[in-house]
Formats: sequence, C-alpha cells, structure tokens
Amino acid sequence: MTLVELEKVVKVYRSNGSSVRALDGVTLSIRRGEFMSVAGPYGSGKTTLLNLIGCLDRPTSGRIKIINRNVTHMSPKELDELRLKRIGFVFQTFNLIPTLTALENVELALSLAGLSSSEQRKRAEELLDLVGLGHRIHHRPSQLSAGEAQRVAIARALANDPDLVLADEPTGNLDTERGYEIVGLMRDLNRKFGETFIIVTHDPEIAEMADRVIRLKDGRITSDSKGRSKSKRR
Repeated sequence: MTLVELEKVVKVYRSNGSSVRALDGVTLSIRRGEFMSVAGPYGSGKTTLLNLIGCLDRPTSGRIKIINRNVTHMSPKELDELRLKRIGFVFQTFNLIPTLTALENVELALSLAGLSSSEQRKRAEELLDLVGLGHRIHHRPSQLSAGEAQRVAIARALANDPDLVLADEPTGNLDTERGYEIVGLMRDLNRKFGETFIIVTHDPEIAEMADRVIRLKDGRITSDSKGRSKSKRR
C-alpha cells in the first residue's frame, strides 16, 4: 500500500527579489512499512523534501498525498491533526526539553492524545524500555549521552503510534559507532512494528543501511536504488 505519494513537486524559496528552486519536479512513491534513506550533499533538497512530507511546509506546485489524503491544500488545523496522529519526528539536535526527565519528555508527546496520566506514564515507560533506556527514565537530557538522548527522541516520535517516522540527520551529533547504533535501532523498530521510516542523511554509509536509498542533487532525484541494509555492530 502506498503511504506517501509526490507528483511533480516543486518548492521555490524567494527572498529579496531572488529565488532558489529547492525541489525541481520530484515524483516519488513510498510504500507502507518501508525503511528508506534520502541522501545527498548539503543543499540538495533533502530537508526540504522531508519538511514537505512531514506537512511542515507546502509545495510551490505539484501534489502530495499522505495515507490517501491530498495534503497540498489542507487547512493548518487539518495539518496539525495529521502530524499529531500520523507522523513522528526525530531531529539532529534531539529537541528534548532540558528541564524534563526522559520519561516526562515522552509523556509530553502523549499529553494531547487523550490518555489519562497513568496511561501516559505506562506508555512512556514501555517506549523507553523498548529503546533500551528503561534504567534511565528519570534522567534529564544533560545527564544522558548524545546517543541516549537520541533514543529518548525516538521513543517520543513513536509515542502516538505513527504511520510515518521522519528523521532529519539523526546521526549528525553522534560519533560513528553511536550513529550505527541509532540507525540499527530504527531499523529494528521498523521491522518489529511496521512504521515507515524515512532518514535524511549526507553520510553515504548511514544511507546504505536502509533498504531503499533515494539520492538527490540540485533538487532532483538522481537515483532510486536498494541499500546494502548491513547490520552494524551495536
């Protein structure tokens, strides 16, 4: 089943009388349950593509469908609801609230889901245990390593059981070994629960850990191929 579909998508940014064509006619179909990466050099359009798929931005032209819904002309309220219920985000800088514990950071993501406080806590504990942090739930971000903080971010992204998880340079602040661990964890979660994962990266080794690799250059797809899906030591 197709989960995400882009048809001739163009994104142009305009500033001070000049324009930059960040995406140039991208057509792409992503099936439910895929574990894929989007690779390319800085400025190739990777993050722009992710922002459009994540409904954080709108295309200049073209059409985007997510879960059989045309999101191109959705209202801001409809987009907010779609992101809340169907899409999880993982960022390079983790974006954890420093004054909250790991448990509280994940609970916060559940606070709009209509669960009771006890249900939120139970779900957050389960997710943190799932990413290997069951023993660190009461630690704040400053007390965690970078790899542990990213595991909390992954648990938070999974909080509302999304169909789609978008990870923007999730290994950018990690050393090589921790980076392999994080991508390996996401791949394991993908295979266990079936959420679609899309990982944006400029690192070719990280990109090749995916089952499918989309390569961008100058806002265009230059290749769509299988990754090596190698298991890295974790």
